[in-house]
Amino acid sequence: MPPETAFTLSITAQCEDIDELGHVNNAVWVRWIQDMATAHWNAVAPKDAIDQYIWVVTRHEIDYRGNVGAGDTVTGHTWISDPPRGARFWRNVCFTGPDDKIKVIAKTNWAIIDRDKGRAVRVPNALADLFLND
Repeated sequence: MPPETAFTLSITAQCEDIDELGHVNNAVWVRWIQDMATAHWNAVAPKDAIDQYIWVVTRHEIDYRGNVGAGDTVTGHTWISDPPRGARFWRNVCFTGPDDKIKVIAKTNWAIIDRDKGRAVRVPNALADLFLND
């Protein structure tokens, strides 16, 4: 389960999010994971960091544990549990459904890119601390 300090966001499944099996499509869950990461970054990072850096996914590990239908609202939780390693860190994401049961849990690896240099750089300690202590 996510820590109490996890960043949270509610997302309601729309008709276009539903696949032929009648539940949220796997590709939509991936989009929601990215939406969670972006919202967390924009909520915590200072403007100068947002302007200087961009994050890219290098790996997703996703476990699908339950289904969500159109009109259902999930609560997404995301948090960083471990310090970065060079340019990368692992982000944890968990979505719970209206029944409070975990629907999707994921661990995603992200790399920080300096916009001006166009390449990965080491995550600045001061920036990492904002996410490790939020």
